[in-house]
Amino acid sequence: MITKTAMITIAGRPNVGKSTLTNRLVGEKITIVSPKPQTTRRRILAVTTRGDTQFVFADTPGFHRARTKLGDYMDNVVRQSVADVDAVVLMVEPIPKIGPQEQALMDRLRENNMPAVLAVNKADTLEDKRALLPVIAAYSEAYNFEDIVPISARTGEGVEELLDVLEKFAVEGPQLFPDDYISDQPEKQICAEIVREKLLLTLDKEIPHGTAVVVTKFAEREDAEIIDLDVTIYCEKQSHKGIIIGRHGAMLKKIGELSRRDIERFMGAKVFLQTWVKVKENWRDSEALLRNFGFADDSF
Repeated sequence: MITKTAMITIAGRPNVGKSTLTNRLVGEKITIVSPKPQTTRRRILAVTTRGDTQFVFADTPGFHRARTKLGDYMDNVVRQSVADVDAVVLMVEPIPKIGPQEQALMDRLRENNMPAVLAVNKADTLEDKRALLPVIAAYSEAYNFEDIVPISARTGEGVEELLDVLEKFAVEGPQLFPDDYISDQPEKQICAEIVREKLLLTLDKEIPHGTAVVVTKFAEREDAEIIDLDVTIYCEKQSHKGIIIGRHGAMLKKIGELSRRDIERFMGAKVFLQTWVKVKENWRDSEALLRNFGFADDSF
């Protein structure tokens, strides 16, 4: 029986492994992952239960220097997410130097008098674990962390220990979400994100960062376990549209096949996926288009 809950925000610079950790904690892929920065654009809630405690984790966009209105939106999401929670996990890489993003986040934590745990990710990449000591020393001097836990979000190393630490922030209270609830993202949105993940994985340079994905049709056929899914990929330039489609449609076909495979795995049903590519110039700097694409809250 669940008698306690813990609201925990996971914050850090782009590509530090926040989404990988979120998926690891929940045991399901509910947030997309790629080696490119700014993969996560929204705050995503992930729910998991451990003993009598229900954890609600907020996976946030990577904190960075914003260059567009979309970037402003993402950074505002992070700033809002490190307040009004039970604790924050600040994820960092095993580098004994505090970067401007980490410093800005610690300043924000200090402003809110927020209890925080430092998770030093990618510990599995260190041949000698003694290399963690200067990292721990640097961050211990910069902020009064409740605890410091070396982890590997990729392998799971240290994740159980991290949960042990986070459990002490749980507060007495009723269960917030049903037992089978793992994310606040609707299925339609997760499907769109899966397509965007494939864009990030298959396209180079700036092109995938200038794309948005919108599901325009999500319908289950009555006579069969088949989901009809229509997806529009928006990009910023006509030349980018040509690259996304590829010669004779080869790139778009590849993106569609990779997406369909993962969507079918996630939905547990066959999927008939159709994709289109349209150009919306400078959409990342248009509040109206950002809201049309689902970035519609108080984060502007």
